[in-house]
Amino acid sequence: MSAAARSLFGRRARLRWVHLILGGALAMPYFLVGSVIIGPVTGSTDVFGSFPLQLASFAVGLPLAAISSLFPLTRPLESAGVRWLCDVDADRIAMGPARTWGEKGRTAAWFTLHLGFGGIIAGASLALPPFAAVLIVLPAFAELRDPRLGLPEVFDHTWASALAPVAGAASLVALAGCAAGCGALLARWAPVLLGPTPEDRLAAAEARAADLAVRNRLARELHDSVGHALSAVTLQASAARRLLGTDPEFVREALAAIEDTTRRTVGELDAVLGVLREGDAPGTAPAPTLAADLDGLLRRTRAGGHRVTARVEADPEALPTLLSREAYRIVQEGLSNALRHSGDRVTVDVRIAVTAGRLDIRVENPLSGSASSRPGGGHGLRGVADRVRLLGGTVTAGPTAAQTWRLHARLPMTP
Repeated sequence: MSAAARSLFGRRARLRWVHLILGGALAMPYFLVGSVIIGPVTGSTDVFGSFPLQLASFAVGLPLAAISSLFPLTRPLESAGVRWLCDVDADRIAMGPARTWGEKGRTAAWFTLHLGFGGIIAGASLALPPFAAVLIVLPAFAELRDPRLGLPEVFDHTWASALAPVAGAASLVALAGCAAGCGALLARWAPVLLGPTPEDRLAAAEARAADLAVRNRLARELHDSVGHALSAVTLQASAARRLLGTDPEFVREALAAIEDTTRRTVGELDAVLGVLREGDAPGTAPAPTLAADLDGLLRRTRAGGHRVTARVEADPEALPTLLSREAYRIVQEGLSNALRHSGDRVTVDVRIAVTAGRLDIRVENPLSGSASSRPGGGHGLRGVADRVRLLGGTVTAGPTAAQTWRLHARLPMTP
C-alpha cells in the first residue's frame, strides 16, 4: 500500500475516523436540543427538512456541548479516547480531571472541536456513501435517473451519466481525505488542549524523582543487609565445616551465628519487600542501628573466624536515629568487604568516635597478598558514598601504605 493510500485508509486513519464518528454520536443530543430551539425561533415545523436549519441547530448545540464539558469526567474520557484512537503518546496527554479554569477552558475547546468535526464527518459518512454507490452503478441502471430519486438533473445527460462512476469514486476518496485531515488536526491539537500543564509536568518529574530515590534507597538496603548476611553465613559455614571434628564449641557458635544472621536478615528483607509490594503493608522489622545491634554485628562477624577489634569512643544511645542507622550500614559494609576480600582469620579493626563535631568511622583490615582493588565490591562502596553524601559527610576507601584496606567515613552529628 502506498503512503498516500495508507494516509487515507491505513489503520491509523481508520481509528481516527472511528474517533470522529464517536464525536458525531456525542453531538447528536446537542443537535436535537438545538433543533428544538431553532424551530420556534424560525417558525419552522420541519427543521430536519432544511439543510440550513440543520446547520443552525448544530451551531446552537455546540456551545451547549462546551458548557457540559465542565463535568469532571469529560477530560479523562476524552483523553482515553485520544490515546487509544488518535495515536497520541500517553505522556503527552493528561488523564486527570481539569482543575483550573485554564484547563477547563482548553477541555471545552477540545470537546467543541471533537463534536464539531465529528458531527460533520459522521453526517457525511452516513449520507455520502449511498449517494456515491448510486453514481457508481448509474450507467448500468437507467431507472435510477428517475427525478423522484433526487439525483441532480445534470445526470440526465448521457455524458454526465458516463462520468457518474468517476464522480462517485472521487466523492468517497474526498470523504476519506476529509476524515483523515480532520483526524490529523485533532491529533495535533490534542496535546495542546488536553496535555499536561508545566505544573503537571513538574509534579510528575518530582514524583518520578521521589520514586527513584526510594528505589535507590531500597536497593542499598537490600545490598547491605542481604549481601552482608550471605558473606557472613558463607564464611561461618565454611569455618564450621573445617572445624567440625576438632572444635565442637566453635561449630556450635558458628551455627548459632548463622541462625541469628538469617533470622535478622529475613526480618529486614520482609520490611524492604513490604515497601515494594504495592497494596501490602510494610514489614515491621526496624532498621538496625549502632545502639540496637552493633554488638550483635561484631559477634556474628567473629563467628566466621575473623578477629574483630572494636573501639567505640562514642555513645551509640546518644546518636540521632538516622545517623545511627546509616553508621550501622557503613560499618556493616566495611565488615562485608573484609569477609569477602581478606584472607582467613585476619584481624579487622573497627573504630567509632566523635571528633570535632563529626562521627568518625574507620574499618581497616590487611590486604590479601598485593591486591589493591576489590572486584565485585563496587556497588557496596557506591552505596556507602550515597549514604554519606546525603548526610553531608565525606568518605574514602582504598589501600594504605601499610598494606591495609581502610574505609573511612566522617558524618556530621547534626544535619
